[in-house]
Amino acid sequence: MRLRSIALRLGVAGAIVVGSLAIRSQNFVRGAEPDSNPPTFEVGFGERDITPPPGLPMWGYGARHDFLSQGALDPLFAKAVVIRAGNDKLAIVGLDMGRGPTQPMMEQIRHSILEKAKIAHVLISGSHTHHGPVIELTDRKGFGKGKFDAAVAYSKKLPQLIAEAILDADRNARPARLGVNSRSDLNLNRNRQSKRVPKATDPMLAVIRFDDASGKPIAVVVNFAAHAVMTDPRILKYSADYPGFLKRRVESQLDTHCVFMQGAAGDMSVNAGEFNGPERFGEHLGDLVVDLAKSTKTQVPPHPSVKGRVDRFLFHSRTDFSNPLVSVLYSRAFFPELVRNFTAEFQDGVPTELNTILLNGDTALVGASGEFFSNHSKRLKERSYVPHTLFFGYCDGHSMYFPTIEAASEGGYGADAQVSPAEIGAGEQVMNRALVNIYTMLGKFRPSDDAPPAEHPRAISSTSRP
Repeated sequence: MRLRSIALRLGVAGAIVVGSLAIRSQNFVRGAEPDSNPPTFEVGFGERDITPPPGLPMWGYGARHDFLSQGALDPLFAKAVVIRAGNDKLAIVGLDMGRGPTQPMMEQIRHSILEKAKIAHVLISGSHTHHGPVIELTDRKGFGKGKFDAAVAYSKKLPQLIAEAILDADRNARPARLGVNSRSDLNLNRNRQSKRVPKATDPMLAVIRFDDASGKPIAVVVNFAAHAVMTDPRILKYSADYPGFLKRRVESQLDTHCVFMQGAAGDMSVNAGEFNGPERFGEHLGDLVVDLAKSTKTQVPPHPSVKGRVDRFLFHSRTDFSNPLVSVLYSRAFFPELVRNFTAEFQDGVPTELNTILLNGDTALVGASGEFFSNHSKRLKERSYVPHTLFFGYCDGHSMYFPTIEAASEGGYGADAQVSPAEIGAGEQVMNRALVNIYTMLGKFRPSDDAPPAEHPRAISSTSRP
C-alpha cells in the first residue's frame, strides 16, 4: 500500500509512525551518549578524489541525453569537515557533483559513519556542476544495468568514497577554534527566472573558518549561491566548474583546505561581469573568500554543542509521473534509463529532506534536498534570530526545484511543474519547519509544541537530538 494512502487513513500521528517505520535510517541521529567530561571542540578535514572513469553519462543538460564522458578537465572531490562539539559530531561535506547523494546512498553513508565514528549529523551538498556524472542509474535491467554498467559500478562505489572522506576527517580532528563571517554587498549572482524588478537575489558570501589551537587554518567552508554552469556544455568532460577554481585559489593562498557548499541557487546564475569563464570567476570569488577569511577572528566556542533534526516530507506532485505519456516525454528530453529511476522515486509524491543544525547555540546550518529559490534562503536568514544562518541546497538528496509561491505564479524554468513538481508552497513549508526547528533548539518552544500541523500529513517523519 502506498505511503500516502496510509497517511491519509491514519492522519498525521499515524503518518509520523508510518514514516518512522518506513525509513530505515531513522535512528541515525542518536549519536554519542552524554558523559561527565567537559565539552570539547575539535575539527578535522578529509577528502577523496571522486573523479569517475570516462564513459559515464553526464549530469545536468537534457540536450546531452546519454552522451558519454570523454574524460576530465579537472578532478572532482568530496571534501569533508568533521566537528566534534560536546558529545556529538557533525560532518559537512562538499561534493563536485550536480546533486546530493541519492536516498539509498545517504542510508549507506549514515550507517557507515554512525557505526564507525558515532557521527550522528551530516550535511552533504552537491556544488551543482553540470559537468559531473549521472549517479541515479541502478543495478536493474532497464534502469542502467546492461547498458550503463560503468555508471552503475561508480554509483555503488561513491557512498564508500564519501564515507571515507568523512572518517578521515574524524580521525584528523584536533582542538580547534572557529569564526563565521559574511558579506552581502556583492553583485556576483543574478536572478535568471523572474521578470519583476527588482529581481530577488541572495548575495551573501559566507565563510566558516576553522583553525587549530595555534591559529593555523584547518579548513574554510564557503557558502555561495549560483549555478555552476560556466563550462561549455559541448565539452563532454568532467569539471568542478567555478567552485573548483575557487577552492584551489583559497587553498593555495591560505595553505589550508576549502569546502564549497552551494546555496539556494534554484534561480541564481553567475553574474560574472569582467570575470567571465569558470576559471576567472572562480579565482575572483576565491580572492574575496581569502579576504573574508583573513578578516575572520576565530575562538574556542564557550559552549560547544551540536543539536540537529531531520524532517522528511512527501509532497503532492504537480506532475503525474505514473502516466506513461509523461514518462515518454521525459525520456525524450533526457534518456529512458535515467527517467525510469526518477519516476520510480517520484511516483507517490516528491520526497524531500530537511536537515536543521544548531552549532554552538549561535550558528544555524540548514540543508534541504532540492534547488530552492533565493528568496527562500534570504527570508529564512531574516527570520532566524541567531548570529549566523547559512543555507545549503542540493543537500542530502535531490528533489528538483522549489520556487517561491510568487515565482511559481510567474512561471518560467525552475518554476513550472515540469521541473518543480512539488506542490505550490512546498518550499515555504520546508523553510517554516526549519525556522521552528531553530527556535525549538534554542529553547524558545517546547519540543512537544513543534509537531507538524495536522493539515500537512505529508510531513511523514522527523528525528532529533537535543
